[in-house]
Amino acid sequence: MSLDLETIQNEMMVLPAFASQICLQGVKDVDDPFFGCGKVKLLKPYKETDFVHSNFDMPYTNSILKKLNMHRTRVLKLGPASCYSIHRDPTRRIHIPIVTNDKCFLIVNNEVIYLPADGSHYEIDTTHRHTAINGSRDLERIHIVGCIE
Repeated sequence: MSLDLETIQNEMMVLPAFASQICLQGVKDVDDPFFGCGKVKLLKPYKETDFVHSNFDMPYTNSILKKLNMHRTRVLKLGPASCYSIHRDPTRRIHIPIVTNDKCFLIVNNEVIYLPADGSHYEIDTTHRHTAINGSRDLERIHIVGCIE
């Protein structure tokens, strides 16, 4: 399935300003698009699978999340010359690269992976040790990342 990145980018214009991440999906009765960001242990009493309610009016993007059975989906920004600590997630993730460059990589189990922003989505087994790197000096990396079972 090829995704229409231009439509996704246009729909993302409705998002409020945010630093590193914002949730596209939230939980019922919690009206905070930043609830669900960060570490899983901060979600209590909720589970990742509870995050299925659309936080924003983004019809095309929301339909993709539903079609791919994604939950607790976030937009993640990784600034230039930065990386995440090496970690493991409790479930696999789907990555949809929105903005990237040839200096951005995932490293999963010591394997370097480049994900181009070409309308593809990628299922990544993030239950293994992994990190993301933006080695660019001046360009941001933006991915939509959602949990899957």
